[in-house]
Amino acid sequence: MPLIIVIVLLSALKYFEVGPLENLSWWWIAGLFAVAFLWFEFFEHMLGRDKRQAHEQLEKARKERVKKTFK
Repeated sequence: MPLIIVIVLLSALKYFEVGPLENLSWWWIAGLFAVAFLWFEFFEHMLGRDKRQAHEQLEKARKERVKKTFK
């Protein structure tokens, strides 16, 4: 997620031509978008990170249900 925030921030700064980014090529920004796309579509799945996060969310919900039931 921090990668997406950086890309959006750089895109906005480039669009409004702020500071040294006014001379930066749009290809650098497009390249970052491509890297983010590859990360979220392929590498995250290959590393199993998406399943780990889903499992953690389910475990947290289960613990909250148990806590609410026995309270």
